[in-house]
Order: sequence, then C-alpha cells, then structure tokens
Amino acid sequence: MPFLPTTKKEMEQRGIRQMDFVYVIGDAYVDHSSFGPAIISRVLEAHGYTVGILAQPDWKKDSGITEFGEPRLAFLVSAGNMDSMVNHYTVSKKHRKTDASSPGGQMGLRPDRAVTVYGNLIRRTYKKVPIILGGIEASLRRMAHYDYWSDQVKRSVLLDSGADMISYGMGEHSIVEIADALNAGIAGEDLTFIRGTVYRSRSLEHLENPLILPSYEEVCQEKRKYAESFALQYQNTDAHTARPMAESYGTRGYVVQNPPAWPLTEQEMDDVYDLPYMRRWHPSYDAAGGIPAFAEIKYSLTSNRGCFGSCNFCALTFHEGRVVQARSHRSMLQEAKQMTQEPEFKGYIHDVGGPTADFRFPACEKQRTKGACKNRVCLFPKPCRNLKADHSDYVLLLRELKNLPKVKKVFVRSGIRFDYVLADRKDEFLNELVKDHISGQLRVAPEHVSNQVLRFMGKPEHAGYEQVRKQFEACNRKYGKEQYARPYFMSSHPGCGLAEAVELAEYIRDMGFIPEQAQDFYPTPSTLSTCMYYTGLHPLTMENVYVPKNPHEKAMQRALIQYRDPKNYELVKEALLRAGRQDLIGFGPKCLIRPREMAKEKRFGKKKSTIRKVHKKKGRTDRE
Repeated sequence: MPFLPTTKKEMEQRGIRQMDFVYVIGDAYVDHSSFGPAIISRVLEAHGYTVGILAQPDWKKDSGITEFGEPRLAFLVSAGNMDSMVNHYTVSKKHRKTDASSPGGQMGLRPDRAVTVYGNLIRRTYKKVPIILGGIEASLRRMAHYDYWSDQVKRSVLLDSGADMISYGMGEHSIVEIADALNAGIAGEDLTFIRGTVYRSRSLEHLENPLILPSYEEVCQEKRKYAESFALQYQNTDAHTARPMAESYGTRGYVVQNPPAWPLTEQEMDDVYDLPYMRRWHPSYDAAGGIPAFAEIKYSLTSNRGCFGSCNFCALTFHEGRVVQARSHRSMLQEAKQMTQEPEFKGYIHDVGGPTADFRFPACEKQRTKGACKNRVCLFPKPCRNLKADHSDYVLLLRELKNLPKVKKVFVRSGIRFDYVLADRKDEFLNELVKDHISGQLRVAPEHVSNQVLRFMGKPEHAGYEQVRKQFEACNRKYGKEQYARPYFMSSHPGCGLAEAVELAEYIRDMGFIPEQAQDFYPTPSTLSTCMYYTGLHPLTMENVYVPKNPHEKAMQRALIQYRDPKNYELVKEALLRAGRQDLIGFGPKCLIRPREMAKEKRFGKKKSTIRKVHKKKGRTDRE
C-alpha cells in the first residue's frame, strides 16, 4: 500500500479527481500507527474515503492550503502529536531550538497555536467547507481553558479557529460517523449527535439532561468558578456515565460537548493497528535526514490506550480516558514479525507499552460495562479494593515477543506504576522485568518524596517507591544483574514549597547520585494540576494549594535537585537560608553545600558521582 497522496500530482496519479478529505497536520507525515493523523487517515481509507495529507503547509500565505483544492466532504486539522505551544516552548517560555517531529529536527515549520492558525487559513480560503479539528491540541482546548503562555483563560479553540466541530479523544469511532454523515448529505452544522465531538449551538433545546457549566465570562472573572467548571468536566470523561455539557458564550451561543466515544474493543484495536501503514516517514524527508521523533518508536509496539493511574499533571484522563483498551497478542506479534523483516532491524524491540506499560485491561470488571467511578480513583490514595492487579498477560506477551525469530531483546521503556506492581501479589512481573527487559536502567517516576506534594500530584506515598526499589535491587542480586533504578523528579508542582524541595534534595543526597534530568512542572492545558496552578485551589476538594509561580523560587527548587552542580551554588544557598536549613551548609556528611571558600578550593578536586559508580561502590560494601 503506497503513502497517501501529499501533492496534487500524487492525487491524480491515483486517479482521484477530488479528495473526500484534506488532512492538514502540524507534524511531518509519518505513516506509522504511533502518529494520530496516520491512524485517522488509514481508518478513513479503510472505509472507502480518500484522504490527502497536507503536512506542515506554509501558513503565512493563503495558497498554503490549496494544494488539493476544496475537498468533497471536509478539511481535517491537527497540530500533531503534541500541543504546538509545548512543542515550541520550554516551561520557562523560551523557544526550543529543534522540533523532533519536523524534517531534520528543523524548528519553525508549524505556527504557534497551530489548529487555530490552520483553521482560520482554511476558512478565509474556503468559506463553506466543513472544518473538523482533532488531535491533542484541539482535544485539550475544547472548552474554556487556562493558557499558560498567555497567562489567561482562553475560550474554546472551536470558536477561535472558525471550525465546525472538534473530534476529541480517540477519534476512530467519531471520524467514521462524521464521514458517513457528511457523505449522506447532512450539513456540518447539523452534526450534533455524534459521541466524542464538540460543536456550537444557539440553544440547548435538543439536549437531554445537559450539564450546564459556568459560562466563559464567569470562569474568566472568578477562579473558583473555573475550578468548579474543571471539576465537572473532569468527572465527565467516561463514555458510560458522562452527560452532554454546555458552556455559554453569551450572544455567541453555546459550545456543547457530547459524551466521549465508546472505548475500542480488542478487535477494533487490532483492526486499527493492522491497517497497511508504510511504517516510515514520507520519502520526501530523506534528504533532510528524516524525522527525529520516529527513531525511538520505529521499533516499539503500542500495547494499550487509556490509563487509570490518573496522575494530576497528566492530560491522559481528558484525552484517552481512564478505561484501558488493549490489543491482542496476535496483533502485536504480527506487527513485531513485520518489524523483524525490515533491513534495519537489529534484533531489539525498544518498547512494549503505552501510557502505562503494565496496564493490559480495565482496572476492574465494573469498568467494562459501567465505566470508571466518578468520585474515586483506582490507585489513589490507595489501590481500590476492586482493583484487578495482574501482570500475567503482560508477562506472557513479553515472553512471546522475546521468542520470535530474529528478536534478541525486548525492552520496556514506557513508565510503569510501582503501586500497581505492589498491588499484584505475585512477583512474577518484577522478576521478568529485571531478568530480561531492562537496558541497564529502569526508568521510574516517583516525582517527589514529600507525601504532601505527592498527594497534590495524585501519586502514591513515597514509601511505596522505596518498597519497589528494594524489591528491584533484590531481584538484581538474585539474577546477578547490574541494573539501576533511574528516578525522575519534578520541581515546583502545586503544593511544593521550599521546605518540600529541600526534603527532596536530602533524599537525592542520600541516594548518592544526582539525577541527570530535572523537570519543572509544566502547566499544560486541561490537567488537574494546571487548574491548581491557575486557581490555587484543588478543584475536587476546593482546598487552598500553595503554588510556586515566582521564577526565582522555581529556579531555586530546580537547583536543589541538582545541588552539586557548581552553577547552582548560589541558588541552593539562598533556598536553604530561606527554608531555615542552615544546618545543610557546612562540612558534615549530611550537608548539601560547603561554605563558599571551601567550594572554590574543591571545585576541581573531585569528580561527580554517576549512578553506575555509586551503585558499584555500594555493591562492594555490601559484599565486604
């Protein structure tokens, strides 16, 4: 199966006079199932529709979106696999130098707020053709939302883009229903009945039992109203229990969100991933060196969607939902066999996972028919008594993949939930992981050590991480492995003050090595943590939350994570003094920094410890 047409010439070569859909995307065109536009395009093609791909068009001139002419049914628009503002800017709002989803990593091939820019460009050129937004940028900005980069509440992207509809979340069901309806002659403005969509309406008379959100004016004027609105949306993300929601924009009418699309069944998941993807970037990018983002996922397998972990700083609850959907072993083995036939395959499958690698089925049987609970979280603060914690299916899958001809090693690089590992009474998974599926280091994300901060993150208490870490080390000794847990920590999350940041620094001191990476909390659209960041309120409890917003304080918190770095000395010192922890400045074994004079004298006297060196040293001590 060839690539989908990217030019008018390619369209004509396939004997197509007019495209049914023209898909405008902010990423380069990679025909692989890890890229949303590729999935949606191939799904439409499988249902008999033609799709032209207009990747990274020149948005600075109207002719940028005229390559295929006017489509018969609609324009589809996506910013790509990432929100365009996150793609372009660091958490400190500095412009990134490279774009991993563009040819050769080149920056600047897509605009800021891409779906808005593309939508308006299309509307100026084609006045009446329907415009359907999709992808994560549109999905997470579908209602009024706090925008970190402008530091204001923005209205639904549907209104700013000039589009007719948003297909939010996982779009395989909704896009086919939209296509069939348009093909049947139903006007775009009349598509008000499709699950997983957002549309504009002058009235609410056609809705049954709608949930009326605070108006756009209210959420702009009162932060508490914003928090209340977010809570209502957060509790209405499940396909089984969600009600239609409406947000008033005064004289402009309402933005209405239909309940989410139904989760895909195993067979439907298989059908999606069995489609004839080319499994590479479009050949037009060869001269630029290809697409950097493709390197990691080229030999990785998507096992599941959805996540019942519900970390507060993650948008997956809003985008993919909490009910896990998974592929069959047959489908994944088939894709893996396809990988092994590629000339560049070296024998290594880089990852088998998804949002959370070790989730292979819904959290409990109830979720299959009644959905996820509105007012309870499966793993937080403790695992639910109804949770089905069982890794046996995932372990079997890993073994089957490992035993395929030409496969040397199968790695697990997606995150795992260590509280879910602990909830599984069998230790089979951790043993299997340590024995066969780690490339030297296990990436884990405890995120913090302060239980107060962890509570606001929606993460398990720190003791759970410590328990898993000890079990992991025991497994390594059992199998004679030299592998290490590589923790990721986050600074400046709502609820984290300098005292908690110092607590984390002390833990890092006791680990014996400095994390290679430190991440400031990034207030991306439509996460619970972002709501806390903006309002200072926990939207589900309405309790006040301390929010570190001052850039200098945030710099201090980040510096504490890497307190040994000489360039962080002054920030660390100031942080310790402000926190009243002068006891950590001195010459004792528990001190984080020395007085400045000694620091200068010793600057070049000792190399910093690496994770491997520290663990080797500890290992010798244990044996002695």
